[in-house]
Amino acid sequence: MATRREHDFLGELEIPADIYYGIQTYRALENFKITGQSISAFPELIRALGCVKKAAARANMQIGVLPETIGKAICAACDEIIAGGLCDQFPVDCLQGGAGTSTNMNANEVIANRALELMGHKKGEYEYCHPNNHVNCSQSTNDAYPTALRLALYAKLTRLMENLRYLQQGFAAKGVEFADVVKMGRTQLQDAVPMTLGMEFSAYATTLGEDITRIEEARGLVTEINMGATAIGTGICSPVGYAPLVVEALREISGVPVVSSSNLIEATWDTGAYVQVSGVLKRTATKISKICNDLRLLSSGPRTGLNEINLPRLQPGSSIMPGKVNPVMPEVVNQICFDIIGKDVTIGIASEAGQLELNVMEPLIAFCLFNSVERLGRGARSLRDRCVNGITANRERCRQMVEHSIGIVTALNPYIGYESSAAIAREALETGASVYELVLQHKLLTREQMDEILSPESMLHPRKA
Repeated sequence: MATRREHDFLGELEIPADIYYGIQTYRALENFKITGQSISAFPELIRALGCVKKAAARANMQIGVLPETIGKAICAACDEIIAGGLCDQFPVDCLQGGAGTSTNMNANEVIANRALELMGHKKGEYEYCHPNNHVNCSQSTNDAYPTALRLALYAKLTRLMENLRYLQQGFAAKGVEFADVVKMGRTQLQDAVPMTLGMEFSAYATTLGEDITRIEEARGLVTEINMGATAIGTGICSPVGYAPLVVEALREISGVPVVSSSNLIEATWDTGAYVQVSGVLKRTATKISKICNDLRLLSSGPRTGLNEINLPRLQPGSSIMPGKVNPVMPEVVNQICFDIIGKDVTIGIASEAGQLELNVMEPLIAFCLFNSVERLGRGARSLRDRCVNGITANRERCRQMVEHSIGIVTALNPYIGYESSAAIAREALETGASVYELVLQHKLLTREQMDEILSPESMLHPRKA
């Protein structure tokens, strides 16, 4: 295999001649064989790195610290990355020591070597375009890397909101479809009062809408960036006027409304925005998991459970029990949600672990956030496509349970009082007689009054005075 020789201050290595990354990326591949998941698994991050490096090159050319010939070649290489090219040239593991230096150098080396080709040179001829001197000009890993993370997270959260809206619309459609299906509501798994199945599903849609709003609010926090901070926030090794120029260029290139932090030293170590985003993801996951629990309960049986709804029959549910079908989509989404809730703990610990002017745990924070957002979005879309869209209602079963429930006695409180209502409920439980029959038997109300009061449809709204 043809190779090229590259060096750093630790020594020299033979690098395969056809790859675009260089010696520092190669060392990272040897050191970090951890998750088996490379940064290329998150194309939003790779595109974000391209945006950051292009913005830096433009600002550096404008100020005059980067020759235009080199700067334009860097920008052209970045354009290819932003368009989705060269993604396979980003092999470093998501989890890495060095606070993201390996990721940053992976980008610097790929862009430098592609720029060299565009300029008519060979890969590795760094005297014409150097990964550090030119591609990383006026930057540090400590501002370029977190800025790229925030751009990528902004894009991923935008996509997550689309997926959650898709799920929300699925529940809303079922709310309309089931608007006339009267059923018993339950508290503490005990019969409560009547409602409709449509009300239940509409509530699921409403709660998802609330979380979409919270995610949008949290997304706004990641638009504050520290480009121009370089190593610790002092801007060392960057020219005067660079910071506002690079932020302006990045806003234009990425389409994300980024703003520069008012205190670059604080912004370089602060990971509070990630903690906030993670908390909102945990909130959303908790509520979606609760909904999945409900779907499993409502479809339980079919003969010995609630059996109020039918979930799509997707696959055989047992290797030993013929005919058994399990609620596999709610179950898998439950597991996604559990994972997200656990990752929230990890993100909190990693954020707290920051020391002095930098938080070296950002690769772990990014790894957890990106996976949480990705899996929650996929889970939301799969839940609608493979479960919610195909749910049907067992209408007669729902109504039968309402008519035989003790819970409808609650509607009698305003007419015969709590004590008499409680006595009727107790007698119904002891004898098996219906509430309707017992009220008439004790001559507490007339048949006409009972038909009006105990009409399930009449119990779905506040009563008239």
